[in-house]
Amino acid sequence: MGTAERQEAPGIGVETASTAAPRRTETRVPGIPAKPAVPRRRAAAREEAYRPLWVEEPARRRRLPDPVRTSAVRAVLIIAVTLLQAMVAFLCTLAGSWLAFPMVLSSVASTVVATWAAVDVWVTRQVWNQRYGVVSTPSSTARALRRERRKARRQARITERAQERIRRQGGSAGQLSHP
Repeated sequence: MGTAERQEAPGIGVETASTAAPRRTETRVPGIPAKPAVPRRRAAAREEAYRPLWVEEPARRRRLPDPVRTSAVRAVLIIAVTLLQAMVAFLCTLAGSWLAFPMVLSSVASTVVATWAAVDVWVTRQVWNQRYGVVSTPSSTARALRRERRKARRQARITERAQERIRRQGGSAGQLSHP
Protein backbone atom coordinates (compact mmCIF):
# COMPACT_ATOMS: atom_id res chain seq x y z
CA MET A 1 0.00 0.00 0.00
CA GLY A 2 1.56 3.26 -1.12
CA THR A 3 1.75 6.53 0.77
CA ALA A 4 -1.07 8.08 -1.24
CA GLU A 5 -3.38 5.18 -0.46
CA ARG A 6 -2.54 5.45 3.24
CA GLN A 7 -3.52 9.11 3.23
CA GLU A 8 -6.82 8.37 1.49
CA ALA A 9 -7.77 5.57 3.88
CA PRO A 10 -6.72 6.62 7.39
CA GLY A 11 -6.96 4.21 10.32
CA ILE A 12 -6.58 1.08 8.25
CA GLY A 13 -3.84 -1.28 9.36
CA VAL A 14 -1.38 -3.20 7.25
CA GLU A 15 -2.87 -5.20 4.41
CA THR A 16 -2.29 -8.87 4.02
CA ALA A 17 -1.92 -10.48 0.61
CA SER A 18 -5.42 -11.96 0.73
CA THR A 19 -7.20 -8.69 1.61
CA ALA A 20 -5.20 -6.34 -0.62
CA ALA A 21 -7.24 -4.50 -3.22
CA PRO A 22 -5.99 -4.80 -6.81
CA ARG A 23 -3.86 -1.83 -7.84
CA ARG A 24 -5.15 0.50 -10.50
CA THR A 25 -2.87 1.31 -13.35
CA GLU A 26 -4.83 4.34 -14.57
CA THR A 27 -3.09 7.67 -14.68
CA ARG A 28 -4.59 10.71 -13.03
CA VAL A 29 -5.86 13.51 -15.20
CA PRO A 30 -5.44 16.99 -13.70
CA GLY A 31 -8.74 18.62 -12.73
CA ILE A 32 -10.66 15.34 -12.39
CA PRO A 33 -10.94 14.05 -8.80
CA ALA A 34 -9.64 10.51 -8.30
CA LYS A 35 -11.91 7.72 -7.12
CA PRO A 36 -11.27 6.51 -3.59
CA ALA A 37 -8.77 3.66 -3.59
CA VAL A 38 -10.61 1.57 -0.96
CA PRO A 39 -14.41 1.24 -0.84
CA ARG A 40 -15.95 1.71 2.63
CA ARG A 41 -17.31 -1.83 2.98
CA ARG A 42 -13.90 -3.33 2.20
CA ALA A 43 -12.26 -0.98 4.71
CA ALA A 44 -14.59 -2.19 7.47
CA ALA A 45 -13.93 -5.83 6.58
CA ARG A 46 -10.19 -5.17 6.48
CA GLU A 47 -10.28 -3.50 9.89
CA GLU A 48 -11.88 -6.60 11.38
CA ALA A 49 -9.22 -8.83 9.84
CA TYR A 50 -6.37 -6.65 11.12
CA ARG A 51 -3.39 -8.63 12.27
CA PRO A 52 -0.24 -7.03 13.65
CA LEU A 53 2.95 -7.39 11.66
CA TRP A 54 4.78 -8.99 14.56
CA VAL A 55 4.11 -10.20 18.07
CA GLU A 56 6.32 -8.97 20.89
CA GLU A 57 8.14 -11.83 22.56
CA PRO A 58 10.23 -11.61 25.71
CA ALA A 59 13.96 -11.64 25.11
CA ARG A 60 15.63 -14.99 25.48
CA ARG A 61 18.69 -13.45 27.09
CA ARG A 62 18.98 -10.37 29.23
CA ARG A 63 20.46 -7.26 27.68
CA LEU A 64 24.16 -6.70 28.32
CA PRO A 65 24.98 -4.14 31.01
CA ASP A 66 25.91 -0.69 29.66
CA PRO A 67 29.69 -0.82 30.40
CA VAL A 68 29.99 -4.29 28.84
CA ARG A 69 27.97 -3.28 25.79
CA THR A 70 30.08 -0.13 25.37
CA SER A 71 33.34 -2.09 25.46
CA ALA A 72 31.89 -4.72 23.09
CA VAL A 73 30.91 -2.07 20.55
CA ARG A 74 34.35 -0.49 20.87
CA ALA A 75 35.99 -3.88 20.35
CA VAL A 76 33.89 -4.66 17.27
CA LEU A 77 34.80 -1.31 15.70
CA ILE A 78 38.50 -1.76 16.44
CA ILE A 79 38.48 -5.32 15.07
CA ALA A 80 36.67 -4.16 11.92
CA VAL A 81 39.28 -1.43 11.33
CA THR A 82 42.06 -3.97 11.95
CA LEU A 83 40.62 -6.37 9.38
CA LEU A 84 40.27 -3.52 6.91
CA GLN A 85 43.89 -2.49 7.47
CA ALA A 86 45.07 -6.07 7.03
CA MET A 87 43.17 -6.37 3.76
CA VAL A 88 44.59 -3.07 2.46
CA ALA A 89 48.10 -4.14 3.50
CA PHE A 90 47.67 -7.44 1.67
CA LEU A 91 46.40 -5.75 -1.51
CA CYS A 92 49.16 -3.14 -1.37
CA THR A 93 51.71 -5.94 -1.02
CA LEU A 94 50.27 -7.73 -4.05
CA ALA A 95 50.32 -4.49 -6.04
CA GLY A 96 53.88 -3.69 -4.99
CA SER A 97 52.88 -0.28 -3.62
CA TRP A 98 55.11 1.79 -1.36
CA LEU A 99 52.17 1.90 1.09
CA ALA A 100 52.51 -1.83 1.83
CA PHE A 101 55.19 -1.55 4.53
CA PRO A 102 53.48 1.20 6.59
CA MET A 103 50.17 -0.66 6.30
CA VAL A 104 51.74 -3.91 7.51
CA LEU A 105 53.26 -2.10 10.50
CA SER A 106 49.97 -0.41 11.35
CA SER A 107 48.15 -3.75 10.96
CA VAL A 108 50.47 -5.39 13.46
CA ALA A 109 49.95 -2.54 15.93
CA SER A 110 46.21 -2.62 15.28
CA THR A 111 46.14 -6.38 15.93
CA VAL A 112 47.65 -5.77 19.37
CA VAL A 113 45.03 -3.10 20.09
CA ALA A 114 42.21 -5.37 18.83
CA THR A 115 43.39 -8.16 21.11
CA TRP A 116 43.45 -5.74 24.01
CA ALA A 117 39.91 -4.60 23.13
CA ALA A 118 38.62 -8.19 23.10
CA VAL A 119 40.26 -8.86 26.47
CA ASP A 120 38.76 -5.59 27.74
CA VAL A 121 35.27 -6.87 26.95
CA TRP A 122 35.93 -10.05 28.89
CA VAL A 123 37.45 -8.20 31.88
CA THR A 124 34.64 -5.61 31.94
CA ARG A 125 32.06 -8.39 31.92
CA GLN A 126 33.80 -10.23 34.76
CA VAL A 127 34.13 -7.06 36.85
CA TRP A 128 30.48 -6.14 36.30
CA ASN A 129 29.34 -9.64 37.25
CA GLN A 130 31.48 -9.56 40.36
CA ARG A 131 30.16 -6.16 41.48
CA TYR A 132 26.52 -6.24 40.48
CA GLY A 133 25.44 -9.23 38.51
CA VAL A 134 25.95 -12.42 40.44
CA VAL A 135 22.74 -13.57 41.99
CA SER A 136 23.54 -16.69 43.93
CA THR A 137 20.79 -19.22 44.14
CA PRO A 138 21.42 -21.48 47.09
CA SER A 139 21.51 -25.18 46.54
CA SER A 140 18.96 -27.44 48.17
CA THR A 141 21.46 -28.57 50.85
CA ALA A 142 22.21 -24.96 51.83
CA ARG A 143 18.47 -24.27 51.99
CA ALA A 144 17.94 -27.31 54.24
CA LEU A 145 20.77 -26.23 56.58
CA ARG A 146 19.33 -22.71 56.84
CA ARG A 147 15.90 -24.15 57.56
CA GLU A 148 17.35 -26.29 60.40
CA ARG A 149 19.19 -23.29 61.89
CA ARG A 150 16.03 -21.17 61.79
CA LYS A 151 14.09 -23.96 63.48
CA ALA A 152 16.78 -24.24 66.21
CA ARG A 153 16.76 -20.45 66.77
CA ARG A 154 12.97 -20.40 66.95
CA GLN A 155 13.03 -23.24 69.50
CA ALA A 156 15.69 -21.41 71.55
CA ARG A 157 13.54 -18.23 71.58
CA ILE A 158 10.48 -20.17 72.71
CA THR A 159 12.49 -21.79 75.49
CA GLU A 160 13.95 -18.44 76.56
CA ARG A 161 10.49 -16.81 76.68
CA ALA A 162 9.21 -19.68 78.81
CA GLN A 163 12.15 -19.26 81.24
CA GLU A 164 11.53 -15.50 81.37
CA ARG A 165 7.87 -16.08 82.14
CA ILE A 166 8.76 -18.46 84.97
CA ARG A 167 11.23 -15.92 86.41
CA ARG A 168 8.63 -13.13 86.31
CA GLN A 169 6.13 -15.28 88.12
CA GLY A 170 8.58 -15.66 90.95
CA GLY A 171 8.81 -19.39 90.75
CA SER A 172 5.39 -20.18 92.22
CA ALA A 173 3.08 -21.62 89.66
CA GLY A 174 -0.19 -20.67 91.40
CA GLN A 175 0.46 -16.93 91.83
CA LEU A 176 -1.45 -14.51 89.61
CA SER A 177 0.49 -11.86 87.80
CA HIS A 178 -1.81 -9.07 89.09
CA PRO A 179 -3.04 -9.68 92.68
